Amino acid sequence: MDGYQEHNGLWIEDTLEQFIETEAVPGTGVTVADFWAGLALIVSEFGPRNKAMLDDRGRIHQKIDAWHLKNREAGFDPEAYRTFLTEIGYLVPEPTPFTLQTENVDPEFATIAGPQLVVPITNARYALNAANARWGSLYDALYGTDALGSLPEGGGYDAERGAQVIAWAKAHLDKAVPLAAGSWADVTGFTFDGGYLGLQLGGGLTALAIPANYAGTVCAEDGSLQEVLLRANGLHIRLVIDPSAPVGGTDPAGISDMILEAAVSTIMDMEDSVACVDGPDKAHAYRNWLGLMKGDLTEEVSKGGTSFTRKLNGDVAYTGPNGTPRILRGRSQMLVRNVGHLMTTPAVLDAEGKEIGEGLLDALVSVMIALHDLRRDGGPANSPAGSVYVVKPKMHGPAEVALTDDLFTRVEEILGLPRYTVKIGIMDEERRTSANLAACIGAARHRVAFINTGFLDRTGDETSTSMEAGPMLPKAEMKTARWLSAYEDRNVDIGLACGLKGRAQIGKGMWAAPDRMADMLAQKIGHPMAGATCAWVPSPTAAVLHATHYHRVDVFDRLDEIEAASGGQPRASLDDLLTIPLLDHDLTEAEIQSEIENAAQGILGYVVRWVNHGVGCSKVPDINDVGLMEDRATCRISSQALVNWLHHGIVDEARVMNAMRRMAEKVDAQNAADPEYRPMAPEFGGHAFQAACDLVFNDGNWPSGYTEPTLHYRRLQVKNKEARVGGATGA
Repeated sequence: MDGYQEHNGLWIEDTLEQFIETEAVPGTGVTVADFWAGLALIVSEFGPRNKAMLDDRGRIHQKIDAWHLKNREAGFDPEAYRTFLTEIGYLVPEPTPFTLQTENVDPEFATIAGPQLVVPITNARYALNAANARWGSLYDALYGTDALGSLPEGGGYDAERGAQVIAWAKAHLDKAVPLAAGSWADVTGFTFDGGYLGLQLGGGLTALAIPANYAGTVCAEDGSLQEVLLRANGLHIRLVIDPSAPVGGTDPAGISDMILEAAVSTIMDMEDSVACVDGPDKAHAYRNWLGLMKGDLTEEVSKGGTSFTRKLNGDVAYTGPNGTPRILRGRSQMLVRNVGHLMTTPAVLDAEGKEIGEGLLDALVSVMIALHDLRRDGGPANSPAGSVYVVKPKMHGPAEVALTDDLFTRVEEILGLPRYTVKIGIMDEERRTSANLAACIGAARHRVAFINTGFLDRTGDETSTSMEAGPMLPKAEMKTARWLSAYEDRNVDIGLACGLKGRAQIGKGMWAAPDRMADMLAQKIGHPMAGATCAWVPSPTAAVLHATHYHRVDVFDRLDEIEAASGGQPRASLDDLLTIPLLDHDLTEAEIQSEIENAAQGILGYVVRWVNHGVGCSKVPDINDVGLMEDRATCRISSQALVNWLHHGIVDEARVMNAMRRMAEKVDAQNAADPEYRPMAPEFGGHAFQAACDLVFNDGNWPSGYTEPTLHYRRLQVKNKEARVGGATGA
């Protein structure tokens, strides 16, 4: 078999084989022979189980479609619907109350609340930036964005804007780390006596209102003060003291910057935000994960006319209040997101030449690579607690979670790891998981370190599952639908009831507009107020700004309040969650047209980069030219919305195709400045445009409305054509 090598009855693509044998395995204590034997064992044991689970998804979906077709005219009966879902096994009995039993969890997941980043592992620069985003400058984040209501003008330093930044930051300190008397704006210096921080105010002296908010200092070799460390709700704030710096020279206390502990954790993503369709792509993704786990990943960066090597930050040494040397971690706590159960990969073929489950390959390779962290000899560890954190997406119900639990047990046995070394994150983004969340957590109660919600994928599955129930609400109206508020509340409530507080993260979804930081500052405090111990942000800068929300909201106190107010019961019922968001009012022609064009533009803007350039996540202009961070979840919700309206006759194919062509022209115009961009118009015959059309006009052929099969197929066509002609091809 050309381009493949045989190992234990499996055929391994050459690039991947070389990476595994010469880069990934050495230093782990695992032999190459044992690795390939282990992979063969996983494929033989879990391949059939995985296929059976997927077949079960399909059978259940067919039964739900048939039920809606039979009962649509009679009107929706919640009790009958719930009974039916129970009879077919979609709903399972609520488990006997239990408490999560996950052990050896790092504090970033258990006891520290803060922002979380999600970045494509295939982009080394993004991955390094995210890992280093544990710390970021509040002054820079405020100065360089619209957080204060406007953007900076010109290329030089604007002292007036700088003064506004400093005033905002110190007013924030007044709330986050208040003084016993006075304001941070009036602090002129610091004193240290008996482990307590004193603050000079003019001719007087004050202290922190909460003395424990003082964490320590950083001093130079000559004893001069370089940093004062504070903490607010478990997150550290570093006041940089440098009167010789331009900003510090104008500050009464010599403060030249405020460095915030920001991205406490980061998901290094091998799934929704990447475009990995073959062996070389998988090897590239794994290689970057290897660099992160070994600590030696670097990237050459050109910026501002200069080039430099970006690498991982080291830890921060400081002195505690009692004079004891201490360390603050310099890097974000890293998780890796594997592929879900659906997709297969041509990177490895079985004895019959068929692709194996991509998630099976990810499980063994990503955990084996993490051995470099677990068995490191010196240097900053990703997990001082000795765990590996794997986010597992797109699982449908507790049986699929149980399969994942068993899979990682087998991985641990193959690699010689103690059982439950691997911790998992459950992405609560499929309807069957939401409806059975407690049972899902219970199925992996020794592993769960993270649950979260996600509007886009969850809405895509909501639409796909209930396709035959009728036409659905427009996307914007989904955000106020009864099921969505129930979904968000129940995720927190069930997480609390299962004992996640203090053991695992309870997360909320992404702020998608990286250029709209003023809006984010105004709105995203709603996530910690809702009980989210982590919430997704689109950039390191956004993580710094979002950290200020966690200074103001003690999430663990907030969880106590939620638990007390609800009496330990979900605030919304299962019937609320299962309420189908059907269109219940007439839409104007203008509203329909706007919805079609918004969806079409969103699909095309994302797909053209995925298919033609292999970019799985980037800032994509929306129909109003607002840059949004997009991954496959956006594509899923938009395609499902159009599929649903086409299916129920709200629109016809000609109208949607006309919109697709107009929006292709718009997307071409939005990308006109990119010399490598390949226009879709006027031919509309390239693989990118055809992929977008496949998602809309043939999407009913794909399970649960997933976009991956179409995107992978079209991306492989482009790569194969480029390989044949030795360069770029038309769109």
